[in-house]
Amino acid sequence: MNSTPGVLGRRSFLRTASVVALATAGGGLLAACNSAVGDKQTGGGDNATPVRGGTLTIGTTSDVVPGNFFTNTSGAVLIIGLVYESLIRYPHDTVQPAPLLAKSWTLAPDGKSLTLELRDDVTFHSGRPFTAADAEFSLRTYADPKWSGQLKSTAAAISGYDSGNPHRLVLQFEHPLGNIFDLLDTVPIIDKESFDAFATGDKYVGTGPFQLTERTPNTRFVFDRNPHYWVPERPYLDRVEAQIVGDSQAQLNALKSGRILAADNLNYRDNENIGRTAGFKSVNYDGAELQLYVGANVGNPVLADVRLRQAVAYALDRDRVVSEVQRGAGYAINLPWPKTSPAFDQTRNTRYTRDLAKAKALVAQVGSVPKLPLTYSTVSPINQATAQIVQANLAEIGIETTLDPQENATFVKNLIGANFPALWVTDHSWAQFVPSTLTVSAYPFNARKNASHFDSPAYVAAADAAWQVTDGTGAQAVQAYQAVSDQLLENLFLIEISVRFQQVATAAKLHGLSWTKRRETLYTEAFLA
Repeated sequence: MNSTPGVLGRRSFLRTASVVALATAGGGLLAACNSAVGDKQTGGGDNATPVRGGTLTIGTTSDVVPGNFFTNTSGAVLIIGLVYESLIRYPHDTVQPAPLLAKSWTLAPDGKSLTLELRDDVTFHSGRPFTAADAEFSLRTYADPKWSGQLKSTAAAISGYDSGNPHRLVLQFEHPLGNIFDLLDTVPIIDKESFDAFATGDKYVGTGPFQLTERTPNTRFVFDRNPHYWVPERPYLDRVEAQIVGDSQAQLNALKSGRILAADNLNYRDNENIGRTAGFKSVNYDGAELQLYVGANVGNPVLADVRLRQAVAYALDRDRVVSEVQRGAGYAINLPWPKTSPAFDQTRNTRYTRDLAKAKALVAQVGSVPKLPLTYSTVSPINQATAQIVQANLAEIGIETTLDPQENATFVKNLIGANFPALWVTDHSWAQFVPSTLTVSAYPFNARKNASHFDSPAYVAAADAAWQVTDGTGAQAVQAYQAVSDQLLENLFLIEISVRFQQVATAAKLHGLSWTKRRETLYTEAFLA
């Protein structure tokens, strides 16, 4: 079994939990892996002794937008990591589920039902006990299209619920769901009794280690220790104060001055330098990779010609992006899958290498190409630097572009609404999960409705076949993922650049950070020493 870094409580308690939580998958066992905290702690590898108490002040990029809560964007990532928990949690290095609010589970041999045994010692911050009805409410809410949850198609495929036993939830599925544990890892368990205030952004009540006690919009959040947290003696910290500091340079200055002890929006060069500076460190969020890419609106008459998209794929200097922008914290790709994914295939991953002669020949076949807007979000300096390299690469082959920077909320709205006029540069997530999640869920990749206006029965069929398997990591699934990869390579409505690692820069005295696969930072084990 693999260990789950920095998830739960005391080692002895969780080792017991990992033995109990075995889940039957078909005829075999899904390992609910050992969740011992501290066995692999970020920043905790220095053998620092945990210290109780203290206030941690951090810098974060933006406030939470209630309507985007289930999209894991904006300040929702911060709040989910501190306030909420899910039914299961993946380790960093696998997609084999480990227990969290669900302590064990049994998947039916036909893959069409799942029985989850829930913890009976968990309460919401309000003091109300957590029950199966809350898990059902959370999953049903996530499935509501108005929340734009990226895994809503998987949530909608749950055809029946049985929450009559307060500590057992039985789910029925329309068909096997190879990515069902992705959903259970992703959906935060919300308090149904305060949902009206949740929906307006006035109150966030969860079961997690911290509770939100103060919020000044667009300025700061204050989270106090949950004194009734179900994991004994956790968290160590008394308080986490998050200051909204959207500018990268401002975060760097605040970190250096000691005004904050962690910064989540530095560029790679500054993270690299901080990592070499006494009193500070830089941390890679391993297992929570992002992928930089160029998106193409195939509804644009010029980009409707796949030859022009192929030209872009051959023109991109992926190694330069990895070297100059990411400072080596990543690697070049043609397909979205990180190296730990069951869909990773090195041969397919190197189909488009930089070849300006091929790219120019393809542009010549297409004919005259008008100047195209190249849109990117200003939330991170990484996007701007990458967009500038892409612009230069395309100019080399005769494709002129105009850089179109957008404030992040506008950019996200345009991504979800498929409103980009031509090309855009950003990163995507979800490829670090079970691969089928990407093609039935993520806005850029969704086979039925995506940001590129790409519509293909063959792509839909490949995505569905990969999704509707019993075991999302088995041989049948891997074969289905190869068919998905071939569709992505042939159609190129998204053109991958690189895998990149999310990084956080911290003061050296901060220990024990961890994270989810969605890059929600976990402070359950964090301490100052």
